[in-house]
Amino acid sequence: MTTELPLTLPDDDTTSPGPLSSLTAAEIEAVARILRSAGAVTDTTRFVYVGLLEPDKADVLAALAGDAPTPDREARILLLDVATGESLDAAVSLTRDEVIALMPIDGSRGQVPILEEEFEAIGGILAADAGWLAALEKRGLVSEQVVYAPLSPGSYDIPGEEGRRIIRVFAFRMDHAEDHPWAHPVDGLCAYVDVIAREVTQVVDAFELPVPEEPGNFHLESERPAPLDTLKPISITQPEGPSFAVDGDTVTWANWTFSLGFDAREGLILRNLGFADPDQGGEVRPVVYRASIAEMVVPYADPSPTRYWQNYFDTGEYLFGRFANSLTLGCDCLGEIRYFDAVLSDEFGRPKTIENAICMHEEDYGTLWKHTDLFTSANEVRRSRRLVISFFTTVGNYDYGFYWYLYLDGTIECEAKLTGILFTSSYVEGSATASEVAPGLGAPYHQHLFSARLDMMVDGLANAVEEVDAVRLPVSESNPYGNAFTKRATRILSEADGAREADASVGRTWHIVNTEKSNRLGRPTGYVLHAEQNPTLMADPSATVTARAAFTTKQLWVTQYASDERYPAGEFVNQNPGGDGLPAYMAADRPLDGEDIVLWHTFGPTHFPRPEDWPVMPVDYAKFTLKPYGFFGRNPALNVPAEAPAHCAPGHHGHGEAHAGHGGHGDHAHGDHAHHAHHG
Repeated sequence: MTTELPLTLPDDDTTSPGPLSSLTAAEIEAVARILRSAGAVTDTTRFVYVGLLEPDKADVLAALAGDAPTPDREARILLLDVATGESLDAAVSLTRDEVIALMPIDGSRGQVPILEEEFEAIGGILAADAGWLAALEKRGLVSEQVVYAPLSPGSYDIPGEEGRRIIRVFAFRMDHAEDHPWAHPVDGLCAYVDVIAREVTQVVDAFELPVPEEPGNFHLESERPAPLDTLKPISITQPEGPSFAVDGDTVTWANWTFSLGFDAREGLILRNLGFADPDQGGEVRPVVYRASIAEMVVPYADPSPTRYWQNYFDTGEYLFGRFANSLTLGCDCLGEIRYFDAVLSDEFGRPKTIENAICMHEEDYGTLWKHTDLFTSANEVRRSRRLVISFFTTVGNYDYGFYWYLYLDGTIECEAKLTGILFTSSYVEGSATASEVAPGLGAPYHQHLFSARLDMMVDGLANAVEEVDAVRLPVSESNPYGNAFTKRATRILSEADGAREADASVGRTWHIVNTEKSNRLGRPTGYVLHAEQNPTLMADPSATVTARAAFTTKQLWVTQYASDERYPAGEFVNQNPGGDGLPAYMAADRPLDGEDIVLWHTFGPTHFPRPEDWPVMPVDYAKFTLKPYGFFGRNPALNVPAEAPAHCAPGHHGHGEAHAGHGGHGDHAHGDHAHHAHHG
């Protein structure tokens, strides 16, 4: 049995938004009204982005502690005039009902993200261009046979593009109304389009390759094998209801408490994660102030004349939160579900609701702790479970799920799930930068590199990071048998040393410690970041994408907190030449020892596509883990009660280990899951 508990985030009618709550529909309407009254909006103005302008952390914490008034509710707005290309970075005080900032954006340092309206205009622009139509005709195609993939252009100093708002476009043949065009790329051909002037600036007709013929219509029953008929139903039930409680945008579950929000740019945001310490009388101790996926980039490896520019910043260029899926009960989520709607702005400043954008539920997760003792005959076991908070977004051909997991032992995980359809090309035999995934169909090598912004608050604001490596000890007088090894901890003192690389050979981890508080053993309380040991950006250091996506060149960046440092690749990523974001933030070399710090963690797979990834890709995984390390004085999950005997009895299939395993969250499933998480 599965049940649905829908909830708008936040509920406009019954809940007054807190200082960090996502904008309500009424507030979005007020934003548009205030800007129009100020003369900042005309008939050709589009609202590219509308979101909460978050107050400074110190102001929020002072207000929550009752030491200061609640900060004003403010909104940030990016505006684009689609007639002139001029754009504005605006701020509105919803508390005072007034515009508080209205600044022109210097397009030479990047442009506002791409509008859906601009994507939709591409077909008409190309259909009117003689050069483009001639290139199609040369290939035996007409405009009505193809559909278009409009894409962000990067920044390449191409003559004639200075100051223009550019989109680059590939064509795909679509054979009928239900045909997936990704199976039929028209390779060797690309158009560059100025979306403000509504004209093609260049047709790059580099070479002709056969259009792959085999369809990839996995959604059609006629093109799938016979259904697998041996799978039996799985029913996830919680007869007494879920264990979590929701009050507005605040959630309590087990020992955890946190708030959640949603943003058009970053998607799901978790705030004020704290853990009620059972050995400290239930005192809620802070761990993370704010966590989100602040950026991601997908750089491709094809160096051909029509594809060398392919690298997409799905957060900063496309605002991937606005493409969040409305999740479906029993398909995207399973169990006792609490859904949250996301309220965003459309491109005319009107509120729009994505129903069921966020899914929250509990999952059984196998054994939490267990021991059968030789001496006392004690036989104790506890089952683990986790709270799952997730959303899925579809950006063109790819679908991304972002899942945050909270565990009973204080562990936090973030897992990206990657699925959808490969971005395809025509395969050239012997290619060094693409796989053949179907006859004549190529899939260029690429990476998916995510940046998690982790605004840490481990037991308070005075935090530091130590890089911890495993160290072999040589044979010596104190180690005569050569079996000893130890660890080496290196404190990161300032931002000059704040960009760090993972190293699997020494099991490198990063410990976030409180410099003012100790556990009962007299050691600093802390959490440890466990990173996957995957490659960073594979592009050459001199490549344009390397300058634009500098955050991908290291697995970890540590900065001192600043309220205006929000995005690792900078504020305006679209057509940005590079140098903004983390390199600029860290140039001041601020101290990091005992400071309010932010971790920016790069993670994600390097993808050499397989035939098995076509025509739709089985989910691939990438994740990181934050585990308590000395944060507690002992195992914080000792308060988890034993299961009722009937639930664990042999042969009882409702709640036993066999059921958990078949459900995908038992011990065996967990082992499988961990293995797949390392596949690139």
